[in-house]
Amino acid sequence: MGVSVDSKIKVLAKNEAAADIVAKYSPGFKTDPQMKMVFGLTLRKLASFPQAKELAEHLDEIDAELKALGD
Repeated sequence: MGVSVDSKIKVLAKNEAAADIVAKYSPGFKTDPQMKMVFGLTLRKLASFPQAKELAEHLDEIDAELKALGD
């Protein structure tokens, strides 16, 4: 199954290619230990929080890149 912005953060973090894509738009994604607190959320849900405004602005781009990874 492929990944998208509707995938759980935990799934994206464990997929190196997906994590690299998200990290382009959210630099602390791979390095910030606090990201573990949101592992149960989808990327879309995380982007809905005001603190993730930068991420929300690029959600469509991220989704397209994630989906391009395929299965």
